[in-house]
Amino acid sequence: MRRDVRILLVGDEGVGKSTIVTSLIKESYVAHVQHIVPEVTIPPEVTPENVTTYIVDSGAGPQDRQHLESEIRKAHVICVVYSVDNPNSFDRIPTYWLPQFHQLGVNVPVILVGNKIDLRGGEVTNEALEDEILPIMKEFKEVETCVECSAKTPLNVSEVFYFAQKAVLHPTAPLYDSRDHVLKPSCVSALKRIFKLCDTNKDGILDPAELNEFQRKCFDTPLQLQELEGIKDMVREHIEDGVRDEGLTETGFLYLHTNFIQRGRLETTWTVLRKFGYAEDLRLTETFLSPKFDVPHDCSVELSPLGYQFFTDIFQTFDKDQDGALKTSELDDLFSTSPGNPWATQKFPDTTLADDAGAVTLQGWLAQWSMTTLLDHKTTLAFLAYLGYPDEPRTDALHITRPRKAERRKGKITRNVFLCYVCGAAGSGKTSLLRSFVRKPFTGTYEPTSKMVSVVNSVDIDGSEKYLVLQEFGSKYEAETLRNSKKTDLADVIVYVHDSSDTNSFSYISNLRQQYSLDHIPTLFVATKSDLDLALQRHEVQPDVYCRRLGLQVPVAVSVHAGQTADVFHAICSVAMNPNSAIPGGVDRAMTAAARLRMYFTLTALLGGFSAGLVMVYRTLLRPGGFPGWTTYWANWLLGRREL
Repeated sequence: MRRDVRILLVGDEGVGKSTIVTSLIKESYVAHVQHIVPEVTIPPEVTPENVTTYIVDSGAGPQDRQHLESEIRKAHVICVVYSVDNPNSFDRIPTYWLPQFHQLGVNVPVILVGNKIDLRGGEVTNEALEDEILPIMKEFKEVETCVECSAKTPLNVSEVFYFAQKAVLHPTAPLYDSRDHVLKPSCVSALKRIFKLCDTNKDGILDPAELNEFQRKCFDTPLQLQELEGIKDMVREHIEDGVRDEGLTETGFLYLHTNFIQRGRLETTWTVLRKFGYAEDLRLTETFLSPKFDVPHDCSVELSPLGYQFFTDIFQTFDKDQDGALKTSELDDLFSTSPGNPWATQKFPDTTLADDAGAVTLQGWLAQWSMTTLLDHKTTLAFLAYLGYPDEPRTDALHITRPRKAERRKGKITRNVFLCYVCGAAGSGKTSLLRSFVRKPFTGTYEPTSKMVSVVNSVDIDGSEKYLVLQEFGSKYEAETLRNSKKTDLADVIVYVHDSSDTNSFSYISNLRQQYSLDHIPTLFVATKSDLDLALQRHEVQPDVYCRRLGLQVPVAVSVHAGQTADVFHAICSVAMNPNSAIPGGVDRAMTAAARLRMYFTLTALLGGFSAGLVMVYRTLLRPGGFPGWTTYWANWLLGRREL
C-alpha cells in the first residue's frame, strides 16, 4: 500500500477550493483567503490511514494553466469542486474538467465535491445528489463518489479528504463495476483463490474455525460468535446457497465482499487482498513472491523441517483417494491457486519417483521439491506463497547450508541435498543411468539428449536419507556448463560415464578432463553396459590404470539393461559425503603425515649414522617444496618418480 497520497483540488473560479483547504487546516471558516493556498503536508500520525498526505490547491485562470496541468499529472487523486448555488460549475464537470484529464492522459480516481451547501440550508440531499451524479459516474468510470460540504459552517470538510485518501488507498475501480454493480473478473479470481487457501480441509466451506483463522490473519483479531452469526444471517438472507453446514460457501464469500464494497467499506476487501499479497492491479506483488533471501557464495539452499512438513501436509490434503500418490487431476487441483505446475516443461513426474500409473508418490514429491529448492530456490519461495504457506517469514521454510569449501576442510558434510553432473560421450548410457535412478523402465531406443535433464531420488547413507540430483547436459550444453566456473562450483560430484563395450568411449571423457579445469570436484568414473563384451579402449592407458594414477577408485561397472547398477548411486552419495577421498590427483598432490614419517624412517636406514644430516633432511621433507642439492634424486626415487 502507498505511504503517501497527493490530493489536488480543481474547479472553476469562486467555487471555494482555497476556502476548503483553509477550513481543514484552521478547523474554522476564514473569510478572506489568498488566491491559491500553498501546498499543505499532513503528517501520517494525524490521518486515519496513517499516510503522509499532500493537499494541493490550484487556480482556473489562464495564467494558472501551465501550473494546473503539471499538478494534474502529479496527482494521485483529483477533487473536482463545484458550488451547489452555481449550476454552471456542476455542468462543466462532464463537459470540461473530466475530458481535460483524459486529454492529458491522466487516469486517477476523481472525487466530486459540492461546496457551499450552507446556502441551501446546510443539508445533504442524497436522493437529488444520486440523480445528478449517477449519469456522470456511468460515463466516467474514474469518478469514485460525490461529497457535499460547507467550508463556511464547516461541514463534511474532513470527509472530503478522507474519501480522497480512500480513493487512492482503497480504489473501487479494480474491484467493482459501478455500471453493472458486480465484482470485476480479476477481483472474483483473487477472492476465489483466497477462499481456496483458507479452506484448509478442502471441503468447499469455510467452517467457523477456518473463518476465525481468516479473521486472525487479515485483521489480527478473533471473530466473535455474535459477529459470525450476524454474517451468516446476512448471507442467508440474500444468497440461497451462501451458507452450508454452518459454514460460508464460495458464493457466500463473494457476496460478503460485494456487500462490503457497495456499503463503502472497500478498506475491508483491500485489507484481505493485501494480506494475501495482491497489489492494486490485483496481481501478486514481486516482493510477496520473492522475499529477500540472500545466499552466500559456495552455499546451497535446502528445505528446512518446516518446509518439508508443509509440502507433506499439502500432499496429504490433496491425495483425496489416499492412495499415497497424486494423479494428474489431484495435481491440477493442488496447483489451482498458482500459475500451474512449475515442472510442466521438465516431463514431470519422469524426473522423480512415481507409481506404475504415473502418479507422483510422497517420496517423489518431496524429492522434486528438494531438487527445485537446490537448483532454483526462488521458484520454491514463490510456490510457497502460491500454495498458501501459513506463517511468516516464509523464508523459514528454507535453510542455507554451510559453504562447501569450509565443510570439506573440516571433513564434516552437513548438507542433505547433493548435485551431481553426469558427463560422457553420446550413447554412453547417461540417460539410461538417470532413468534407472528414478526407477523408470529401460528403453533400448537411443534418443540424443537435446537439453539438460535433471532427476532426483533419495539415497540412504548409514540410516540417514539424502537427496541426490543427477544432471545430464547433452553435447550442446555440456561445454557451456563445464567452462563456467560458477556452475561447476555448484557440483558436489562429477561422474564420468563411458561405454565399456565401445573402444572410443573413454577417450571422450579423458579429453573432457584435459579441456576443462574440473579436478577440484570430487569424481567418480562409471563403466556402463557391463553385460556386453568388454572392449579394449583406444587410449594410452586403460580406465582402471587411469583412475589409479589419479588416486581414484576404478570405474564402477554397471548394466542398466541387466538391472545391475552395483549400487552406483550409493557410491555417488558416499563421494559427496566424503569429498576429500575422491579429488583427482589427491595422492600425488598432498602427502599425508604418515607417508612422510615412513619416508623419514626409510632415509634413516639408508643414511645410517649421519644424524645431523638426517635431521636436516627430515625437516626439509616436512617443508613443502624442498629437497636441497643431492637429496633431490633420492627423494624422487623414494616417491617412485624416477623419471624426474
